[in-house]
Amino acid sequence: MGQASSCWADTAKCINKSYDISGNGNGNGKDLTQTLPDECLIHVLEKLGCHDRNTCSLVCKRWRLLDSKSRHRLSLHALSDISASLLQALLSRFSSVSILSLKCSRKHLSIDNHVLSLIPTLLPSLNKLKLRGCLDVSDDGLIAFSLHHPRFLTKVSFASCGFGVKGLISLLSNCHSLRDLTLKRLRKLDSHNVNALNFNLCQIQIERLCFKDLHNTRLFIPLLCSSKALKTLVVCRSSGNWDTVLETSLQGRTSSIFEIQMENVHMGDAGLSAISASCSDLQLLYLNRAPDCTDGGLNAIANSCRKLKKLHIDHAGSIGDDGVLSIASKCCQLQELVLMGLPVTLVSLNVLASSCPLLERMALCNTETIGDSEMAFIASKFGALKKLCIKTCPVSDSGIEAVGQGCPKLVKLKVKRCRGVTQKCVSRLRLLRTSLVVSVDAVWPKSFDEQGMLAMVNETETLPMPNTRMHRSTRTDVICSSRSASLLSSNLFGRRPN
Repeated sequence: MGQASSCWADTAKCINKSYDISGNGNGNGKDLTQTLPDECLIHVLEKLGCHDRNTCSLVCKRWRLLDSKSRHRLSLHALSDISASLLQALLSRFSSVSILSLKCSRKHLSIDNHVLSLIPTLLPSLNKLKLRGCLDVSDDGLIAFSLHHPRFLTKVSFASCGFGVKGLISLLSNCHSLRDLTLKRLRKLDSHNVNALNFNLCQIQIERLCFKDLHNTRLFIPLLCSSKALKTLVVCRSSGNWDTVLETSLQGRTSSIFEIQMENVHMGDAGLSAISASCSDLQLLYLNRAPDCTDGGLNAIANSCRKLKKLHIDHAGSIGDDGVLSIASKCCQLQELVLMGLPVTLVSLNVLASSCPLLERMALCNTETIGDSEMAFIASKFGALKKLCIKTCPVSDSGIEAVGQGCPKLVKLKVKRCRGVTQKCVSRLRLLRTSLVVSVDAVWPKSFDEQGMLAMVNETETLPMPNTRMHRSTRTDVICSSRSASLLSSNLFGRRPN
């Protein structure tokens, strides 16, 4: 865990050096760590990183035993060298592990079916399982694994593995506690296996489905139809007509889905209409590079999904100011809005300010319609705004200064690739709003010379500085990655992705 974990390891070494049994330290021949309760030592071990924790487990038998009992997360290289006896010896030591990750490069042979089938018996409290690059695990291995009926298995993630539809059928039929399923780059999911999905769908209680880099959309129609408890659907870079998938799976029923993320997929207004007709409780919608979506589809969402709280749109087809206007006028509970590549104007901003009083986080990126006048409007009208991101917009110093004088609840401002904003303006803003965290580009236009910078530094030194987080606001961040909607949320507003 970096510096903190190294400090713990150094402390452990210092303790054993100063209070060893030889009596050379200050402990009069006593090992003072023996008086430390097991609970305290376990708490210390849980703060360490993997390397430091492995080192501490070699100190003595007691530390090794406590490390084995308290370790709940284990990550292994799933090479073919791991035999059944080796895995049994390893997992019998760490019998409390609830999160297991097995990763293998696709260039090497991975673990086989027999090794995978032993995991549920060796780890009875297994809660999360992740397999990546295990090409030698086939349907037979996953079937044997699922027939043990792991009671506590709730989350599974498979990436680049060798099994197909039969293995997934067995997993979904026998693991009744499964709630989260992620499938990535499973090449064995071929179209000729679609008719094999004839299992007991009534027992599926999946709450989150994530599909990435898959090429057989028809395969998931029965799964979506039967997932009555589904709350989150994430689809990234998966080919096929997702309009048809959503229309077929959501038709004629009310869905409990409240979060949908669609990135780089073939989906248009028909898919958005199907979502609006069935997902009235939708709260989060991410559209990233969906070229067939227009204002009409977004208008359908606005008419039916009145509980929408977060909306992210990144270069999604022909969506323009009219679509944003529909959302602004009908989704009054909106709290977070990210618009990238959309021509937002004062008209939609005005409706947002008047109809969405709870809007706290907003990002406007890659648009020529956001200038100083729009920034001044935001500063004067968006009183509840706490976090604002501006990227690649024709904004100058006057627009940033206007934000500094308005938005009374603003705590974080991020500006990137706005060439009209200078360091001098940012320095003045930091002096004016000492509690405001300002993140800007590290590179500034050449028009700002070193003499001007020196003058601002001298001016800063002569002013009394209160005890605030001023020292944190001088850092520079890289923000607004458009790689995916989930990463976009974490980069913009400091949260982890789903």
